[in-house]
Amino acid sequence: MNRTGQTILLVEDDPNDVILIERAFENVKIANPIHVVEDGEKAISYLESFSPRGERKGSPLPMLILLDLKLPRKSGLEVLEWLREQPYLRRLPVVVLTSSRESSDINRAYDNGANSYLVKPGSFEDLLTMVESLNMYWVILNERPEIGAETDG
Repeated sequence: MNRTGQTILLVEDDPNDVILIERAFENVKIANPIHVVEDGEKAISYLESFSPRGERKGSPLPMLILLDLKLPRKSGLEVLEWLREQPYLRRLPVVVLTSSRESSDINRAYDNGANSYLVKPGSFEDLLTMVESLNMYWVILNERPEIGAETDG
């Protein structure tokens, strides 16, 4: 399946991190557009705008969510918990991308249904390596579940 053009939702409140992540995507030549929201409430609002069939005026359901944990209004953990409670969204792949190495954050993220937990690297070169790996695994190799339809519990 050609996944070029399918949106990746980036939930990140730090504008500097957004710029670095977008630049890394450009350098790695990832063709997927990034839609950015800067807090947990906006992430939920954006995802709520999709119908149970994954439709939304003007944009498709994202193929992947990159989710920071330390967000204003609602934390990434609260967004993740809400997402996994939504019958037609709960299978969306979520990669936590955060600066926290706290074992309590890692455990809670997985308990709430994170598919992966990545710590933001300290250098741009390491970020490029991470984004290349993220692209290879989540965009190219990973088989996507059926999303955007009511699913059995």
